Amino acid sequence: MKRYLAADFGAGSGRVIVGTPSIEGIQLEEIHRFENNQKMIDGHLRWDFDALFNELKIGLKKAFAKYGDEIESIGVDTWGVDYGLLDVDGKLISTPICYRDDRTKGMLELAFQKLPKEEFFQHAANQFMEINTAFQLLSATVETSPCGVSEFQRAKKLLFMPDLFNYFLTGKCYNEFTISSTSQLMNSLTHQWDDVIFDRLGLPKHLMQEIIYPGTVIGRLRDELAEEVGGNLNVVAVGSHDTASAVASISDANDDWAFISSGTWSLMGTPSKEPIISKEAFDADFTNEGMTDGRIRFLKNITGLWLIQQLVKEWENEGYKCDYSELVKEAELSTLSSSFNVDDARFMNPEKMSEAIISYLKENNEDIPVTKGDFMRCICTSLAKKYAEVKTQMERCTNKKINKIYIVGGGSRNQLLNKLTAEFTGCEVIRGEVEATAMGNILVQLGVRN
Repeated sequence: MKRYLAADFGAGSGRVIVGTPSIEGIQLEEIHRFENNQKMIDGHLRWDFDALFNELKIGLKKAFAKYGDEIESIGVDTWGVDYGLLDVDGKLISTPICYRDDRTKGMLELAFQKLPKEEFFQHAANQFMEINTAFQLLSATVETSPCGVSEFQRAKKLLFMPDLFNYFLTGKCYNEFTISSTSQLMNSLTHQWDDVIFDRLGLPKHLMQEIIYPGTVIGRLRDELAEEVGGNLNVVAVGSHDTASAVASISDANDDWAFISSGTWSLMGTPSKEPIISKEAFDADFTNEGMTDGRIRFLKNITGLWLIQQLVKEWENEGYKCDYSELVKEAELSTLSSSFNVDDARFMNPEKMSEAIISYLKENNEDIPVTKGDFMRCICTSLAKKYAEVKTQMERCTNKKINKIYIVGGGSRNQLLNKLTAEFTGCEVIRGEVEATAMGNILVQLGVRN
């Protein structure tokens, strides 16, 4: 019996999941789960890559210990935009910086001085967000490392986060298509690195690698790693952007549907055969990103469960033991109708999420949450209203009526949010896979692409 591994790294946690095909479908088994926390190192908010790779090795050891040679392959997916730089010896120059680091402040304005916004959109038709790779790289051109030597001067290769994991697994360097499409560096029409963007922004194009598509076998584990974890397997490029893998789990032959990948971010979009580079798409600030079959996810990034995650951390630090399902029940009993713009900049990385929400509501003369249920209700209402707004914009840009919304990921378990989403959008809401990303990841390994 063949089994397949999905290594799914989220911005808050990661997991290694075993997928076993059967007549009933693919059975998923979580074999290892771990936290993913950012750390302040050398003045920047960074991912602890060494710790994360060690967790991946633990997952591999557990899988081989239980299933041995039945393990056929592994696919790695992560969040978008972030990257690591390798030096001439193939060593990681520094721990990758997190997209929530403040180094990109002001970079949009600087970029638009070099490449006007509308012209920029014609090349890489992505939503303009300071977190995107293009603006991270731009910030690095005006910043030196702690040792006083520009990291770019030492760098020979740039690998996005899933590419970096694949490199540490196999020793092979590639940039996968779906993760590359989040960078605002790839031409949306040609699916190649865009010369105009690199030239006008003064970015080092020589760092970029060959773009490969989901379904490509990258290689086998390095010999010493295979010995360490107790077995060997193929490493396959999947939809290495986690949203691409999540969408690959949806099976619907019609085109009247949208998706919400509900996690730390809410990524809401609809499939398209070609990138949509219209004035309407530009004005509404949509993005065009890759699907596992080469089509486009026409979508918008929306702040998602990050709001709840940060509140829960805050309450737990205050000594309150949070049970997510109980918080949702409390929210269902709340009568608070207040809402806020979830994408307001103050919610990006506040010291206290509760204070950020209260300050917004006060400024806009909205009723203030009192109980934890009130806060949850307020967030769910705000998210559902944002989904309705984006749905209307999406219909206008695509010239199609959206009747169904598939909600996948951890947020699909929030019944109140699902109910409010149906209410505000007027759509049928269909709850998809909680582990949609792992499911889509494994489907690509099986050669079944959506």
